[in-house]
Amino acid sequence: MKVKNLILLSAVIIFLSGNLAAQELYESIDNLPKESCTSIMVGPKASFDGSVMIGHTCDANYRTWLTIEPRKSFLVSDMEPVYQGMMHNEEPWDMRNVVEKGRIPVPKTDTYRFLNVAYPCLNEKQLAIGETTTSGRSELVNKAGMFYIEELERMALQYCSTAREAISLMGRLAEDYGYADWGECLTVADKNEVWHFEIYGTGPGKPSAMWVAQRIPDDHVAISANIPRIGKVDFKDKENFMYSSDLKERAKQTGYWDGKEDFIFHKIVSGRKPFSIREFYVLSTLAPSLGLSYDADELPFSVKPDQKVTPEMMFELYRATYEGTEYDMVKNLSYTAHRRVRQPDGTYKEYDEVVYPLSAFMPRDLMNMLNEIKPGVVERQRTIAVIQCSYSHVIQLRNWLPDEIGGVAYFAFDNPAQTPRIPIYAGATELPQSFGVCGQHRYREDAAIWAFRETNRIATINWDKTRKILEPEIAAYEANMMSSNAMVEKKAETLLKEGRKEEATELLNNHTKSFAASVMARWRELKGKVLEIFARSM
Repeated sequence: MKVKNLILLSAVIIFLSGNLAAQELYESIDNLPKESCTSIMVGPKASFDGSVMIGHTCDANYRTWLTIEPRKSFLVSDMEPVYQGMMHNEEPWDMRNVVEKGRIPVPKTDTYRFLNVAYPCLNEKQLAIGETTTSGRSELVNKAGMFYIEELERMALQYCSTAREAISLMGRLAEDYGYADWGECLTVADKNEVWHFEIYGTGPGKPSAMWVAQRIPDDHVAISANIPRIGKVDFKDKENFMYSSDLKERAKQTGYWDGKEDFIFHKIVSGRKPFSIREFYVLSTLAPSLGLSYDADELPFSVKPDQKVTPEMMFELYRATYEGTEYDMVKNLSYTAHRRVRQPDGTYKEYDEVVYPLSAFMPRDLMNMLNEIKPGVVERQRTIAVIQCSYSHVIQLRNWLPDEIGGVAYFAFDNPAQTPRIPIYAGATELPQSFGVCGQHRYREDAAIWAFRETNRIATINWDKTRKILEPEIAAYEANMMSSNAMVEKKAETLLKEGRKEEATELLNNHTKSFAASVMARWRELKGKVLEIFARSM
């Protein structure tokens, strides 16, 4: 089959294969390992400027609306509702299919403002959370529990200001009221440190939770990518480990720990090899001097990077498809094309160019078809950037700045390899109106994600050509974001020192709105350019 025909076939499959169908398949195979998210952690001494950083991709059909939830005040006697079903509604007010699982006494009478995404991620005190589903053993799941992971995150961001406080509250609530979800990892950070928190149910009977949190050394980086990573738990090291109150007893009850062997948490809750391609790629990329091997039985829990990590390095990691490595999915699909290009002086330059007509973003059906034609031509890898991504963020936390500007989420809709990031500060109180509409259920022009998704999906069809359009635009916007952020932060800091907090808040709100408007308008414009390339390929 000709390459051009394969490209056109990929176009048809991409547009006919809805994200909802993929998610229904995902939910129907609960016993299989999930591949939904990637969260990278950077300690303060591992970063270029002393900031703490975490990242997160939401790689499935979860809602794409986001809001900034305002502060609330309660009475001591008030009860806080706990919900299930807020991950798939179309707008914030849409309570169809949302269930109230129960109510708990409010942990505090006053809450913090926070950025509410499908997996809530940042509050006004520079507390930040990333998430990845780690599944674990199916027999540990107890749906009678009250809490799903996103509601634990919401509670932490509403009521806590530090990572340790957040872990303690989430752990206590899960133990007291029961954890109903599959195994999860939360990467919990504040402006001074970052933790890796893993939580699982306790199986049949009265629902509770087994959980462990391990602190990332300040000069290290780490990753969670849908596989349990916490190994030997040092119960005496209170500075670097936190855990559920009856963890040992619960572990014995599972039958996966005899009470004599070393307490290896990932073996108890999962039994899987504790890493795969994403963990290996990130750790080996940031610390190549370690010579890590993908064939090893285990990788270090965290590593000291060879170079100090910048936000731009994090952005690049989240665009990764392993291009140019032995794990490149499309390395066997290349062909050499002879080019003859007319020069300004009228002469012609001739050269050979290696062309990759298909990308790692090809749909599964096309991958299977290619392997039917030639077995093994595409070796499927779970890349970090994926076409089914709902949104992603890289969050930077800085203890030398006021909280309002110290915490910033570099947020992106859709595939992180194809979309620029937009800054949302911890001190912001408003978002663009289109951010409050989910684009997963249907095409909606008023949903922010479709400003990007439509262009990106068309670009994916001819990615070998269209990337030359989108990638320079992404680089330019991200460079502009970082430089304009620095100016806005300086001005906002001055306003805050002068006691002009409302003006500082308005400045931060307007910065996000204007930057988002510019990026969204540009991506809509670029749709025409990528459509031209698609038309020429037909």
